[in-house]
Order: sequence, then C-alpha cells, then structure tokens
Amino acid sequence: MNNREFGNKGEDLACEYLIKNGYEIVERNKHFSKFCEIDIIAKLKDKYVFVEVKTRRTNNFGTPLEAITKAKYNNIKTGLLSYLQENKIRKYQIDVIGITLEPELKITHLKNVSL
Repeated sequence: MNNREFGNKGEDLACEYLIKNGYEIVERNKHFSKFCEIDIIAKLKDKYVFVEVKTRRTNNFGTPLEAITKAKYNNIKTGLLSYLQENKIRKYQIDVIGITLEPELKITHLKNVSL
C-alpha cells in the first residue's frame, strides 16, 4: 500500500467515525493550492468543520497528532479562509483526527484546535 492509499484508508476511517457521531460529510480532499488541501469538510448542525486527518501504523515514531506542524496548520487556515469567503460561511472550526492502526485501532479527535 502506497502513502496515498494509506492516507485514504485513514480518511475513510475518519469519515465513518464522523458520520457515526452525527456529522455530514460535505467534501473530501479539497485542494486550494499545491500546499493546501483540506482532508475532510463536514457539517455538524449549522457549523462547518474542517478536519485534518493523520494516520500512522504505530506510535513507534510519534503519534499522528505530533505530525501536525504550525506550517501545516497555517496552510489549512489559508485554504479554509478562502472556502469560507467563497461559500459565505460564518460558523466553523478546525478539528484534527489522529488514527493509529496497530496494535489496535485508536481514533483521537481534537475539536476546535488552534496553534
């Protein structure tokens, strides 16, 4: 499995998790530039949720959440500001989902993050 397929698997798991928790998936893999892609855009009631997903096989080299740098966060923010303006959205938040596959599936969901 290559990196893209591995990332897609993690995003699929994140979407399943979000749907089970009452979210509606609006878009996936929304590209704004070569530096900015938002993994999942979802809605929970009247709020848009922009979700970054990081997936790791194990935590041997750090947790998935440790892979989200300030630069990555700023790229996401740049893209979402464009999306907010295009779609006239007022209520939103940025969430992060970390997925570890082994030794057992673990999903960590941080809501309304800022760096």
